[in-house]
Amino acid sequence: MYSCVRPICCPPQYCVRDYYAQRFVPVIHPIVNINRQNIIDVPQHYYQQTSRNVVVNQGFQGQGYPGYSANPGYTNRLFY
Repeated sequence: MYSCVRPICCPPQYCVRDYYAQRFVPVIHPIVNINRQNIIDVPQHYYQQTSRNVVVNQGFQGQGYPGYSANPGYTNRLFY
């Protein structure tokens, strides 16, 4: 008969079944709101009014001649 044979042991073969479970990891996205105040130059006009008193010499006022007016439209005015 045959003598006792030693069995041959092969290395194990692995069959891996992967299962996945969800684990939530917080991801923070910082947002910076910037309120900018832009200053622009806008011209603002001011008008300064002055008043002057002007004395106008009308010159010699003749008495006129008969039939003519004393002032026929000619004056010695400086300002109109």
